Amino acid sequence: MHETVPHWIRRNARPLTTLDPWAPLDDLAPLRSMVGDATIIGVGAATRQAHELSVTAHRILRFLVEELGFRALALEGDDPERVGLGSYIRSGQGDPRAMLARARPFWRTEEILDVVTWMRAHNQRHPDDPVRFTATSRSSGQTPRSGASLDARLADDVIGWHEHSGDRIVYWGGIAHTARSSGRLGGRLRERFGHGYLSVGLTFERGSLPWPVPAPPANFAETALSAAGTDVSLLDLRTRRSDPVRAWLESSASTRMIGPAQDPAEHLSGGSFGGWFDLVGHHRDVTPVHLISA
Repeated sequence: MHETVPHWIRRNARPLTTLDPWAPLDDLAPLRSMVGDATIIGVGAATRQAHELSVTAHRILRFLVEELGFRALALEGDDPERVGLGSYIRSGQGDPRAMLARARPFWRTEEILDVVTWMRAHNQRHPDDPVRFTATSRSSGQTPRSGASLDARLADDVIGWHEHSGDRIVYWGGIAHTARSSGRLGGRLRERFGHGYLSVGLTFERGSLPWPVPAPPANFAETALSAAGTDVSLLDLRTRRSDPVRAWLESSASTRMIGPAQDPAEHLSGGSFGGWFDLVGHHRDVTPVHLISA
């Protein structure tokens, strides 16, 4: 890694100053110019099991809805109508904690409960301009569980919702899907929307999930992000850069990609960091999400 790379990251990264999901969104103000006229934002986390990445995704969602007019959330992992959350954010009927306790694993967290609670509160304040979940084909029972067929189905759901509603959409899931890579959901959305699809990667260096996750090898992108010296930051990878920085962004890369039962050594590879993501939100340290009891 060229010594210029951490200096470029340090100069261009915007610090994120709070992990309170309900706090004012002033530190996310740079997102306004970064997002521009994008129609679909893919927020992909290196793991769905980290509290810090979940809260950052929630706060990005809040900013996009409250400040930039996004009105739909595609939340990867289950069908919101199946578990009752679509009805809850529309009407307030039911117990969202009990609904999430019955959902598939990625949704059984206090962090997702905070998101659902915020969506309901937003709709109470803006009954004529609600935020809503996108429709999903999962309830048909025909959705593939993994691979390119799943990504194709997920992309079709997002494209179909946008064509039906005209909503600007936030897709929140894992980087295995949101990265701008051929065959993945992110690659398909970039093909359909061009630069109207923006890929946001949420990365981390080390922590617990709850098993210990050590710092990655030196050639992982997270190593350079942490070497810049900022604990939590938002970085636009499209910012003007020197030849060494461009070479780093465009060279073959690896970055963490950890699922609920995967080896912590699992990682995204076969592409470049600057090819996968337009923006990156990076945390040096993470802690586990808080699980909801059944």
